[in-house]
Amino acid sequence: MRPTAIALCAALLVTLTGCTKTNPAPAATEAAPAATLSHAQVTRQCIDAVAALPAEPSSGEVPSEPVPLDCLPLSDSEYLDAYMRGIRQANQANRDELQRRIDEARRNDDQ
Repeated sequence: MRPTAIALCAALLVTLTGCTKTNPAPAATEAAPAATLSHAQVTRQCIDAVAALPAEPSSGEVPSEPVPLDCLPLSDSEYLDAYMRGIRQANQANRDELQRRIDEARRNDDQ
């Protein structure tokens, strides 16, 4: 049930925002062992890992499975929350980049 619920939430979010992250994921970096990190740090790493996931080119959906390694210490509920926050983070980054490009194009038109 977890993958289905996550996929439905992700599809809804993508549909509502109209934005997806299409950049390839950065190279994996060595993370500190989860035992030495606080719960908040593990959650932040999971959110960042989800935000770095590339969207499927054909559907625009960000896969929820397999779970990123940084998210494994989290419970199902915590992962779903972190997954949705990661999607929102990626969408906001894409909106910010789009706005930067629009502003740059306007400046170029004014010159």
